[in-house]
Amino acid sequence: MLLAAHGLSKRYGRVEVLRQAGLRVFENEVLGLIGPNGAGKTTLFECLAGLIPTDSGEVQFRGRPLPPVYRKDALFYLPDGIRPWAAQRVSWALRFFEALYGRPGGDGLKLAGRLQLERLLTARIGSLSKGEAKRTLLALALLTPQPVLLLDEPFDGLDFRQTRDVMALLRGVAANGRALFVSIHQLTDAARVCDRLVLLSRGLVAGEGTLGELRAQAGLAEGGLEEVFLALTA
Repeated sequence: MLLAAHGLSKRYGRVEVLRQAGLRVFENEVLGLIGPNGAGKTTLFECLAGLIPTDSGEVQFRGRPLPPVYRKDALFYLPDGIRPWAAQRVSWALRFFEALYGRPGGDGLKLAGRLQLERLLTARIGSLSKGEAKRTLLALALLTPQPVLLLDEPFDGLDFRQTRDVMALLRGVAANGRALFVSIHQLTDAARVCDRLVLLSRGLVAGEGTLGELRAQAGLAEGGLEEVFLALTA
């Protein structure tokens, strides 16, 4: 087991956003985080990354406690909807991350090719469309060395063909040694790309496992991810 969270709770005033949330992340897997808007997905990612303090709970890395100050050594978190360095060009950002993390020159261009960013290399980040910005930031995240990568809605803004290509890229990244923990709101995408799933509802982890394991937890002989989620969160 690479990463584990135990009993994570987070409250804002009277609103309990996370309630004793626990999960496991294994090496070489794509783990999906599934839940409706307001379920606490982003809060869970921010707590795991150490960006906000939890009211209780612990995060462990390879079986040892991982305090928030050391999270950046083990995890890289790519939030949804950010647009850094708006005045800089895409090629600048790729070269910056190569230098920042000691990656060989040209790695950024290779990822740009995989993510269909070649024609955007001279574009300013602030001018990109939602899908273009999403693919650019994903390229930056994939240049980082941390063994666990948290991706908040990596397919949002992508068309069908782009989603398929990004799924294949992420599967290859996981196969080469990284663990990806991915928040996805489209259940069909989650079922296609994820090895296992964490179901989050009203701040509670309602289930964790493969689709088959979740189906068994729900007491269903058959059914897709939507039916399983509804059964486990009723």
